[in-house]
Amino acid sequence: MDRYIEKFMRYLDIEKNYSRHTILNYQLDLLHFKLFLKEQTVECVDYLTLRKYLAALKEKSLGARSVSRRLSTLRSFFKFLTREGYLKTNPILSLSSPKLDKHLPSFLTEEEVSRLIEASLPKDEMGFRDRALLETIYSTGIRISELVGLNLEDVDFIGCVIKVMGKGKKERIVPIGDKAICAIRDYLDNREKSGLAVFLNKRGGRLTDRGVRNIVKKYITIAGIKKGVSPHTLRHSFATHLLNRGADLRSVQELLGHANLSTTQIYTHLTTEKLKGVYDKAHPRA
Repeated sequence: MDRYIEKFMRYLDIEKNYSRHTILNYQLDLLHFKLFLKEQTVECVDYLTLRKYLAALKEKSLGARSVSRRLSTLRSFFKFLTREGYLKTNPILSLSSPKLDKHLPSFLTEEEVSRLIEASLPKDEMGFRDRALLETIYSTGIRISELVGLNLEDVDFIGCVIKVMGKGKKERIVPIGDKAICAIRDYLDNREKSGLAVFLNKRGGRLTDRGVRNIVKKYITIAGIKKGVSPHTLRHSFATHLLNRGADLRSVQELLGHANLSTTQIYTHLTTEKLKGVYDKAHPRA
């Protein structure tokens, strides 16, 4: 089992170009499966073995999403082993994953976003940083990991675009609005510390994911917004507001860096709800 896992990890790293975080998750899932197998070899795994594993996961009261992720890891693993000739048949082909409930992402209204950003009053270096950070997340819709990985050389102040490193180490170019560009300029003009990263912490090091979460949480409290909000909520808000104002789904997919359109389609449920609300208020026989 260890030999196969090692080969699979190398495949994910070299051929699939997955991030370290993603590879680690795959590895942890496979090590968990290895513990379940005990002395049983991979070659002896069949449909019945996988059904027992699925039952064992459910006995641990794991959520459907966690179970689905572990089965997804096994699907990729056994597909790799079969394609490379280590196994004659793929034992997981006929095993179905649990159905997942579709949770609509939470988002802020345009008025709430304005309140959040205006809550950051740029009086000192950290204030200018926080305003630039909030403006950038909402202006571009980038992920936290993409935000903290942003370097000065990635920002085109003249062309008003930024270069971000997305999932799977895929680079993409994202437009950034004038307000965000101006906020970044103001921050850099008032920044005493130097560094490659756009957003620095108080010690001059690159801002971390946790640091970004704490900043957003701070201004949510100041703005008096009662919703549960994370930096990812601003990404959801970015996509929802674009669609509400007429942007097409394909363009939003490109801006968000989604590999599949189906991932972006979750936002159409939000715009549909808005349309239904308008319909209920406006139609005489609604």
